Amino acid sequence: MTDSNLPPAGRDSLTDDLRWRGLIQDSTDPDELRALLDGPGATAFYVGFDPTAPSLHVGHLMQVTTARRLQLAGHRPLLLVGGATGQIGDPKESAERTLNPPEVVAGWVRRIRDQLAPFVSYTGEAAARLVNNLEWTAEMSVVEFLRDVGKHFPVNRMLAREVVRARLESGISFTEFSYQLLQAHDFFELHRRYGCQLQFGGSDQWGNITAGVDYVRRRGLGPVQAFTTPLVTKSDGSKFGKTEGGAIWLDPEMTSPYAFYQFWINVDDRDVGRYLRYFSFRSRAELEALEKETAERPASRAAQRALAEELTTLVHGEREMAQVVAASQALFGRGSLEDLSPVTLRAALTEAGLVRLGEFPEVAALFKESGLVPSMKEARRVIAEGGAYVNNNRVTEADAVMAPDDLLHGRYLVLRRGKRSFAGVELDG
Repeated sequence: MTDSNLPPAGRDSLTDDLRWRGLIQDSTDPDELRALLDGPGATAFYVGFDPTAPSLHVGHLMQVTTARRLQLAGHRPLLLVGGATGQIGDPKESAERTLNPPEVVAGWVRRIRDQLAPFVSYTGEAAARLVNNLEWTAEMSVVEFLRDVGKHFPVNRMLAREVVRARLESGISFTEFSYQLLQAHDFFELHRRYGCQLQFGGSDQWGNITAGVDYVRRRGLGPVQAFTTPLVTKSDGSKFGKTEGGAIWLDPEMTSPYAFYQFWINVDDRDVGRYLRYFSFRSRAELEALEKETAERPASRAAQRALAEELTTLVHGEREMAQVVAASQALFGRGSLEDLSPVTLRAALTEAGLVRLGEFPEVAALFKESGLVPSMKEARRVIAEGGAYVNNNRVTEADAVMAPDDLLHGRYLVLRRGKRSFAGVELDG
């Protein structure tokens, strides 16, 4: 690497920062990658997202935040939404994918393009561009595809791919087998059209990504480079981005901002330092201080709060973030429930456990129906001992019945037992 490829004086090395954060698992050529990332010029790079669902989920945040990180360092993002590859599907080790109708995929493309928009800037010298691989794939005939693309792919190399080997006995269709060709062709077209020199993706995409690097070379262009980010895991062995309620989506209609915040605030101490390095844009000194505080005072959960607040703001905006924090405080008696919007309040109560009733019985029965206590006897005992609250007000009469004026937004009650156990009741109808 020549001196002209070195970072300008006073500028931190992007490559070193990515490596410190653990964001580079594999790369095609470490020296050339450093030249692209740390050199004085702007590098056009791409990362792809296939529309296999109506929303991105937290598993995609690794790629989204890494793209943002590269753009903040001066590089130009090409965010590819796979209108073509999304109709095919990258092979899974378990079984053949269910193919979604083209019109469904097209709708998901539009939704995901909108979701990606807040993460990068579309103005300035490093302006991002959203691209759809259907633009150059749809116009190709089968003969053109086989002649111009297929001839550059040795079948023995394609068969060596781990996921393909895993499927050979159970069977793999030519449709999924050809996915690698489509993704590789994307790199070629982005290089030809926009001067793209770099691709990155998850480590499970390494075979597809290196096939694209080789394909660009075989077509007489390049050189181009690539790297992969590690797959995000949990220390306890469970799948990242999953809860009892399912996947954690970026779409607020599929996962509420409150539930999104709660996912991060409940991250295990063993994982939070690693997740902060992956996803946070705080400095190295700040992150190391949070890691130290987690080790010395884990009960403070300072690292989890920092992670939850930063990512909720990034994904859902400052206004929703403020509502989420207000809800978290108000539900435990440290703020006003009346100030919460109906949407935020309902989302929070749904996460805690929301019971719908046609009419409100006496207070003791409310606590039993909500699941906060196992029996009427226990409900009466908790109330008598002063540990029962409705809308953050202590209740002292087990037989009292709440009035319509007690309802929040005309339909909700917040029940709390002691300091930390709460549930919601909704008047149905």
